[in-house]
Amino acid sequence: MELFRTLLKPTGGESINYSTRVLTLGSCFSEHMGEYLKSNKFNALINPFGIIYNPLSIGNSIERLLNKKLLAETDLFEHEGVWNSFSHHSRYSGTDKLSVLENINSKLLAGSDFLRQTDVLMLTFGTAWVYEYKKSGEVVSNCHKLPAKEFKRYRLRVQEIVAYYKLIIEKLRSQNSNLKLILTVSPVRHLKDGFHENQLSKAVLLLAVEELCEAFEQVYYFPSYELMMDDLRDYRFYNDDMLHPSPLAVSYIWEKFKQAWINPACEPVMQQIKKIELASKHRPFQVKSESHQKFLQKQLQAINKLKADYPHLDFDKEQAFFENCLLER
Repeated sequence: MELFRTLLKPTGGESINYSTRVLTLGSCFSEHMGEYLKSNKFNALINPFGIIYNPLSIGNSIERLLNKKLLAETDLFEHEGVWNSFSHHSRYSGTDKLSVLENINSKLLAGSDFLRQTDVLMLTFGTAWVYEYKKSGEVVSNCHKLPAKEFKRYRLRVQEIVAYYKLIIEKLRSQNSNLKLILTVSPVRHLKDGFHENQLSKAVLLLAVEELCEAFEQVYYFPSYELMMDDLRDYRFYNDDMLHPSPLAVSYIWEKFKQAWINPACEPVMQQIKKIELASKHRPFQVKSESHQKFLQKQLQAINKLKADYPHLDFDKEQAFFENCLLER
């Protein structure tokens, strides 16, 4: 027996290149893939509402972006001296109400404009369990540590998700007929729901995604869940909490995503970008040495060449770093 693993080879469209606009929404896995895209200088926007786990809240976020529906002061609530939004992750929370609102709405406007021109929308569903705020009947994206008694907890049914997303996808396609959707299920177990409940939740999500892929053209499934559960089925691929994928596992899944979805013609550019990124992390013993100054000049030349070929690539941070290290400018 040559292999002690269940190897998966995901398929995709190989359609993402350096002119593609990619929007990622959903759980922390969408953040991981989005960060890899951004670190490779792809035109990506990550979670303008912050991390969201359930399909209903992700869909509500999409509708807000489509309608440019800004939040009002009345949409925020205060808890223990902190202002929060039920539609947003806690990273948007803060002690100053107006600052919180301004930050939320500026990200919403940017996300709305980006979505209208997006080529690929990647959605990552984390759990089918939702929390409904009893006072308003609203399914929330985040409970923000309010008492559990203030929420009704229940699991979405497959047909609820499918029916809602059929409407969402039709709305998206009415504004952008060429939009491609990549649906994936987060490989992170939600064990606070319970072991069995987590399995049921993931099953609901997988069945819903399957129906949506069958119902629409250019809606695809990427098996991040299976890659973690079946290919990397070993505790060495988990973080210390034994729930979240380790950096090595995330990197492995990114490579699978790259093989399935990134146009192979991008690989030489990605390699050049990687060299520049590594060079920016280099810390020499002798900053003023002639050899290091030549090294800095070489990096700036490489950046200028890439920017000449791909003007939209953002090297502002790296360029500023190298220029600041030069003795003569």
